[in-house]
Amino acid sequence: MQVAVFGRNFPSYAHENIATMFSKFSLLNVDVWVFEPLYEFLQKKTGLRPKVAGLFTDHSNLPGDMDFLFSLGGDGTFLETVTLVRDSGIPVLGVNIGRLGFLSCISLENMAESLDSVFSGNFDIEERMLLKVEVSGRALNDLDVALNEVRLYKNSGSLITIHVKVNDEFLSAYWADGLLLSTPTGSTAYNLSVGGPIVVPESNSFVLSPIAPHNLTVRPLVLPDSAVLQLSVDTRDPQFQMALDSRSIDLDVDSTVTVRKADYTLKMVRIENISFYSTLRNKLMWGADKRN
Repeated sequence: MQVAVFGRNFPSYAHENIATMFSKFSLLNVDVWVFEPLYEFLQKKTGLRPKVAGLFTDHSNLPGDMDFLFSLGGDGTFLETVTLVRDSGIPVLGVNIGRLGFLSCISLENMAESLDSVFSGNFDIEERMLLKVEVSGRALNDLDVALNEVRLYKNSGSLITIHVKVNDEFLSAYWADGLLLSTPTGSTAYNLSVGGPIVVPESNSFVLSPIAPHNLTVRPLVLPDSAVLQLSVDTRDPQFQMALDSRSIDLDVDSTVTVRKADYTLKMVRIENISFYSTLRNKLMWGADKRN
């Protein structure tokens, strides 16, 4: 078995648990590939010197035959793995060392038990939709897919106007600070903060949500994942901002942004006793009412 481990750094309280994880790999004779900056951190800051089969720095030198990629960190770290695994089909398994850890199925507290479940085959693979983005006249390279959301946003204090077509039919012009197109995975992230609905992962849809709209009648809209959106922006500034998850660039105001469902998915590992609904209860405190 081969696994890859991705992350950057983590606080001292997690050192013992991460050491447990690498010990488990060694015990099971697992070949381990480690993200090079993480490997340097482990040696310099934690004293861990795990035996590795190799190091990687990006998708180009990450072998495509990994059985799993372990993401050490919070949800932001997990989102970064999208650009690493791309369309390789490597399942990603989150180890939460952050705060919320909504995308992670392993916590520091249940590290040993969860690893036993994974290596004994007691897990599920969820296929999560990705959004594919194209921009007129510009190659995006690593910045062309998103797991959570695609965001168009103003570059200054002024409102922008975002014209939206769905399947070549004009939908609306949004006067707002920005516009958010979220996958079901991202519906519990920024989309939730701007008043959008939570969408279960298997719903085959995505959500279009305005950010601070200047018209009170504008509300989030749930669209089928077969929809193709074309977005163009009017603004006083020469550029506006586009973000895919946590990665952002500035685009010229005459750019047209096209967003559709990607033709591949991200495979996400879930331990069998951790469902989407239990995550809502535990992470978002649903049911935290003294009457229950």
